[in-house]
Amino acid sequence: MPSFLGGLLGPPLRSAIFAGKFLAFTHLFLEYGYSTAPAHGPSMLPTFEVLGEWLLVSRRYSFGRGVEIGDLIAYNIPVNDGVGVKRLLGLPGDYVLVDTPGNSDNAMIQVPQGHCWIVGDNLPASRDSRIFGPVPLALIRGKVIGRIKPFRFQWIENPLKRVEGP
Repeated sequence: MPSFLGGLLGPPLRSAIFAGKFLAFTHLFLEYGYSTAPAHGPSMLPTFEVLGEWLLVSRRYSFGRGVEIGDLIAYNIPVNDGVGVKRLLGLPGDYVLVDTPGNSDNAMIQVPQGHCWIVGDNLPASRDSRIFGPVPLALIRGKVIGRIKPFRFQWIENPLKRVEGP
């Protein structure tokens, strides 16, 4: 290759390779590291506002790895193509109340293997496992670990504390 041709292709080729590496790193970071999503809708009131908040999601917990009862999870909604955020209330083998507490029917079911039970914090305004049943763990996209408001960031912790034995 003549030297003048190598001089012309050098900077553009290096720029293209850098752009390719940057795009690959960004894809890996968003797929396996952290992602953000807007919080919208009344189902998680008072935990999240209806509009104006963004959530930081750790993808380390994808497919239900390491999640615990009380965690907020981002998941693929099984009845449409959206992504939702709900509180995890049951893991495989746990017994959960099928309907809203206080109703006359206090039926319980055992969460099947490979599934979880999720509900919104605002029960009257939430479409969750009470409507569409147990959610496959494979639909969990990650665990919500932070809240981003305009000019403010706040870590989110699981409000349920482990009880230590005597």
